[in-house]
Amino acid sequence: MTSILTNVGAQSAVQQMRFLNSARDRSQHEVATGLNVSRAADNTAYWSIATTMRSDNKALAAAGDSLGMGAAAIGVAHAGMVAAIDVVDDIKAKLVTARESGVDRNKVDSDITALRAELFTIADSSQFNGENWLVRDSVGDDANPEIVGSFTRDARGNVSVKTLQYSMTNALGTNHLVDDIADNGILTSALFATQVGATTDWVMLNGRQSGTTHTEFALGNATADTEIEEMISVSDAMLLAMTQAAANLGSMINRIEMQGEYITDLQDTHDRGVGRLVDADLGESSARLRAVQTQNMLASQALSIANASPLNLMQLL
Repeated sequence: MTSILTNVGAQSAVQQMRFLNSARDRSQHEVATGLNVSRAADNTAYWSIATTMRSDNKALAAAGDSLGMGAAAIGVAHAGMVAAIDVVDDIKAKLVTARESGVDRNKVDSDITALRAELFTIADSSQFNGENWLVRDSVGDDANPEIVGSFTRDARGNVSVKTLQYSMTNALGTNHLVDDIADNGILTSALFATQVGATTDWVMLNGRQSGTTHTEFALGNATADTEIEEMISVSDAMLLAMTQAAANLGSMINRIEMQGEYITDLQDTHDRGVGRLVDADLGESSARLRAVQTQNMLASQALSIANASPLNLMQLL
């Protein structure tokens, strides 16, 4: 039946065009943004997962930045410890030289005094961003330094921050080179002299703010051979503690490098996972857009034909 009041063909064509316009807009949005799921309404589950993973990736990036800062602080401490080891090696060598007969021990003592002053310089300059792991200025320096190592989320959705920790303690005190407020540092502790059975409380240095003073390494032509041998033994014991501390710092540097690489790989994996969930297939979206545009043109022509039908009826009347 043909009616001039109700144009069923036009209504059908308009409905089809409305559907095609919606499909075209969606395809254009996918091509423009590259996303198949850009809002919760597109796919609630995928959007929620992708949003959480993106947030975790930002936290991982922050952990990576913290690792970089920590690596710099540890690198400075390690470099300072290694430089101090070289200086203590030189001091021990000069003590061995002083043990020989006929050596002017006063001149050797001048060299040792200069080298001991260099140890203070190395310790004081081994700081990064206000942190110095080689000098103990307060009791707060006894705390083991921590570096943010990673951000994790378990199967239940609970999040936590993992840290890497460097121990400031050793068997005879602390791993600081210099303890300015007491006598626990490697170079300021008299416990090394006790450990080797020395009769004198030998230390390489006395803390600058310490109320407790011990006998610093010193030579003179009247210094007994047994005292020199005790200083050699004490310096060797200090070197062993310094070497262990430097090894621990080196191990932390290696661990930080591995952790940094792992975080980078984990971020890439997260990015790929998010991409599989929400990224659009641009080839498919482009082909769909072209098809919808063609269908839209045909629907427009169908609407024109449907609108022309009543005019043809009017000609008959």
